[in-house]
Amino acid sequence: MATSGKVIRCRAAVAWAVGKPLSVEEVEVSPPKAGEVRVKIVATGICRTDDHVLEGCFPNVVFPVIPGHEGAGIVESVGEGVTSVKPGDKVIPLCLPQCGGCSFCLNPESNYCVKSHVSEPQNLLPDKTSRFTCKGKQIHHFLWVSTFAEYTVMPEYAVAKIDAAAPLDKVCLLGCGFPTGYGAAINTAKVKPGSTCAIFGVGGVGLSVVMGCKATGASRIIAVDINKDKFAKAKELGATDCISPHDFKKPIQEVLTEMTGHGVDYSFEAIGHVDTLTAALASCNMNTGVCVMVGVPASGSVISIDPMLLLSGRTWKGTLLGGWKMRDCIPTLVSSYLEKKFNSDVLISHTLPIAKVNEGFELLRAGKSIRCVLLF
Repeated sequence: MATSGKVIRCRAAVAWAVGKPLSVEEVEVSPPKAGEVRVKIVATGICRTDDHVLEGCFPNVVFPVIPGHEGAGIVESVGEGVTSVKPGDKVIPLCLPQCGGCSFCLNPESNYCVKSHVSEPQNLLPDKTSRFTCKGKQIHHFLWVSTFAEYTVMPEYAVAKIDAAAPLDKVCLLGCGFPTGYGAAINTAKVKPGSTCAIFGVGGVGLSVVMGCKATGASRIIAVDINKDKFAKAKELGATDCISPHDFKKPIQEVLTEMTGHGVDYSFEAIGHVDTLTAALASCNMNTGVCVMVGVPASGSVISIDPMLLLSGRTWKGTLLGGWKMRDCIPTLVSSYLEKKFNSDVLISHTLPIAKVNEGFELLRAGKSIRCVLLF
């Protein structure tokens, strides 16, 4: 392309400081270096994790920063040595990279990678420099992908080529929210047909868990949320029961135990609160119940539990992006979307231009959106 090898000036939503609204600015995006890819972002979802960044409770983020990690776009140019994608390819940036060479990537049972933010900060690209500047200042990356920028640069192993027929304003959700929830049920919990499930929190990720539980053949799917406005969509996607903790005087885990006899077979916490994490664990049956942590608690959170909750046989486990090996699985998920094996479009409640990014966050915080997609 004509822009190859040149600095590109474009729009980006910049977070200058904790607690401040995003500011849509003109930024400069440098060309990709060896092993890197520069992508023109077409659409990006707003995820709760992005809100955690603005609140200052996502670990290792350095301001000023360009957030965003649930995007889809087109390769503009590639650096030396890049072979898996070329200019013009449709791609999804990966907030969980897959380097292909570490012990986790080589383990077929793992979807973790030592290049992820859990192991090392991703404020700068691997060579410890940024590709973003604005008003003469260096701007930091977020999870190496920074999809709130119209053009962004990332390592080759943090991008996946997808089917050219994919609508980018729809499949951007496959970069984080949908596969996290859907995979939590299918890959992490391995929900069995005929089982009972409880999902704590039915926002975008929680609803994706509901869809995963339904796809596996669960017979009873109980949605738990304090926002009853979410219940209609939860039932549309497969929930058989919807309950609010505010409607009961006893702890919600006791309510679920009474509803099911001995507790649910599988519970999922898709909020990221310490109290609901404990309730989710206690709500699954005491011997064979499986509780999956899906939501991301605030940095520094500590959970205190009764050891008997686990000694009796329950399994408590976490999930990272739904257990998918991202570079391997995202193209397959996109193909499944195109084949109508699932319909993640139902999660898109709002579509806004990037200029209205702060309005999108207001909808999220008010509980009025499931997923808001921003368009450049």
